[in-house]
Amino acid sequence: MVVTRERLTTPLELHNGFIRMSDETSYNYRIWGTDNIAYGPVEIPGLATWVKQGKVGAKTWVFKEQDGTWSRASDMTELKALFKSKLPPTTAAAAGATGIQPASLRRIKMLADVDEPLLASLLTYLEVVRVAPFGTIFTKGEHGDALFMVLEGEVRARVTIGGRETTLATMGVGECFGELAIVDQGPRSADVIANQPTVLIKVSEGALRKMFAEAPALAAPFMFALNRVIVQRVRKLTKRYEDSILFSRTAGVAGAAE
Repeated sequence: MVVTRERLTTPLELHNGFIRMSDETSYNYRIWGTDNIAYGPVEIPGLATWVKQGKVGAKTWVFKEQDGTWSRASDMTELKALFKSKLPPTTAAAAGATGIQPASLRRIKMLADVDEPLLASLLTYLEVVRVAPFGTIFTKGEHGDALFMVLEGEVRARVTIGGRETTLATMGVGECFGELAIVDQGPRSADVIANQPTVLIKVSEGALRKMFAEAPALAAPFMFALNRVIVQRVRKLTKRYEDSILFSRTAGVAGAAE
């Protein structure tokens, strides 16, 4: 791992959910992001803010400029108090296993309005899937039994017709896909490929059934959020269909006039 110590000279910017800073003040720490880029420098207060926002997790590598050492965020004396879990043991275990804190799930649009205690409970029913650039999440026609939510990175849905790829949609952080398959377990309607290093949250049909059996009070808001996603998707498809009909009719009238 190569670390550059020179000061960043670009202005303040937001990149993949992390604040990238540059000014002429001397700071103490940098973090190694999931996109393999060093962010910072920042002082402890800024680092603590990133922890509270879910942008720095317990397993995030932090570089201390004072002595030139790397350590996990949860092992740093200055940050340990922030990682003392107040979650129930099973939820804390799930957070440790996945490397995800409940607050980080707020990046997902369909979960943005869910209360944090429910997000904490939800962790025990989630799986984390890490996909390399150009990796395949699933292919068209494959049996579907899971919903995916993009926590980091970007994916695209595509179909191949006559040997040529057509991109149907590009989905970034906060978006979800595969929502119909978790309901009807039908075949996938398109390939989904990672455009860059991507971290996905997976909710399988089996996990959803388990959620309904063990925690119906948790399953209810989750299904409500899922239904909103499906309704929004249907509305968009309806609008697209109406636009295509209008276009074809307009083109037909223009052709007849010629």
